[in-house]
Amino acid sequence: MLQFGLRNPALDYRHRATAFGVVERDGLIACVRVERAAGAYFDLPGGAVDGEETEVEALVREFVEETGLSVTPLNRIAEAGQYHLKSTGEPLCNVGGFWTATVTAENPQAKCEDDHTLVWLDPTVALSRLRHDSHAWAVAVWLRRAS
Repeated sequence: MLQFGLRNPALDYRHRATAFGVVERDGLIACVRVERAAGAYFDLPGGAVDGEETEVEALVREFVEETGLSVTPLNRIAEAGQYHLKSTGEPLCNVGGFWTATVTAENPQAKCEDDHTLVWLDPTVALSRLRHDSHAWAVAVWLRRAS
């Protein structure tokens, strides 16, 4: 598995199972703009696998919470880890899969993460704007397979 991010040896990183998705529509991919006090950033929709959830279940839940989109996961195209600090300062190592998915319904009222906004970006723009190197790498994997 590929590992991204710089690991500070003085920190104790909590491993967190995750799932993120690449959803394409009209040549653009779904991303979320996350607003934080320190500034905004872009991520692929997705996040932590909770409890006994599978990656697929987590991806479906996270897409609704962050974007209001209902999705059907299709293929697990990549797996990677990402060292980073949460906005709270907690050191994490996200480890999990990146999936392709299709939109099956849109329900903006179902979105419950107020600091997340759905944005559709050109994949080549997303490569340079996504916060995590693992997300940009997954988009590059998707682009290479889609062509």
